[in-house]
Amino acid sequence: MRVHVEWRKSSFSEQGDNCVELAVHKGEILVRESDIPDVIVRTTPEKLRAFLAGAKAGEFDSLLT
Repeated sequence: MRVHVEWRKSSFSEQGDNCVELAVHKGEILVRESDIPDVIVRTTPEKLRAFLAGAKAGEFDSLLT
C-alpha cells in the first residue's frame, strides 16, 4: 500500500533529477534520492539532527579517504 507524502527537494539541488528529497510521515523523516524513489530511509527528527551535526563537524570525513 502506497501512502502519499509531500516530498521536498534539497535547497542545494539544482533543477536536475538527481537530488535528495525529504518528507515527514507520522512523525518520521523519510529520505530518498529522486533517481531511486523506491529506496526510502526512515529516521526520527532527533537522529537526523544528530547525523547532520556530525556531518557538519566532520565526524565522517575519515570515511571518505
